[in-house]
Amino acid sequence: MGFLKKFFRGSLYDGTSAAQTQSSFEHLTEEELEAHLGVQRYGRFTLTDAIRPSYDLKIVPRQGYRHDCYVEEDGKTRVPVLMAAATREILFDTFLDLIELLGSEVDVVLETSHQRDAAGHTDLYREHIDLPVLKSLLWDYEDLLLNDGCTGIAVLNPAIPQEVQFDEHKLLIVYGQPLAGYEAVLQRYGIRRDDQLRFLTEAEHVHSSSDRHARRFEELAMALGMDYRYA
Repeated sequence: MGFLKKFFRGSLYDGTSAAQTQSSFEHLTEEELEAHLGVQRYGRFTLTDAIRPSYDLKIVPRQGYRHDCYVEEDGKTRVPVLMAAATREILFDTFLDLIELLGSEVDVVLETSHQRDAAGHTDLYREHIDLPVLKSLLWDYEDLLLNDGCTGIAVLNPAIPQEVQFDEHKLLIVYGQPLAGYEAVLQRYGIRRDDQLRFLTEAEHVHSSSDRHARRFEELAMALGMDYRYA
């Protein structure tokens, strides 16, 4: 609870400061907050421990995917995107099947926001790792990747170029084209297209982490040959 309380005093929103918008968490009692954070299931959708929606549930978590578009900083280059939310029971398996489409050798980016005194995120890079080796390693850190709200990972093949991201919010995001193969994977897991779908990132939400997760992140980074130390 202590970590979450510190987080409430900072930014609760991606791209929106807590000072700009009144928080639905602001006047909760300890009991109300604990009860809300303890809710894992909304209908048929089960959350991981990494993230919780706003208390007023402006966006109720649910499964599905939609097409989107990423616009480069030059404003001219547009990259097709698939964004998906999957219930916890199939989330990790779906991610591992998505990265299979990237080829036999990939690059990896680990994203961390464990260092809360620093602004933004820290990205750590590892180039040229055999995909079977990577997948075996990721299985060892399944709990961290699923349940830590300060850990994200992206797997990419610059030669295609395509990228599969499993972000801090536990969303699955695919960049590049063609996207048909990735859509087929999502549909195989029962994740259906819904262009009206809204994700938790589009409203107030809170992340959860712990010192244990931070230490496991450091171990994962070291296992991947990345230089990172958690203070």
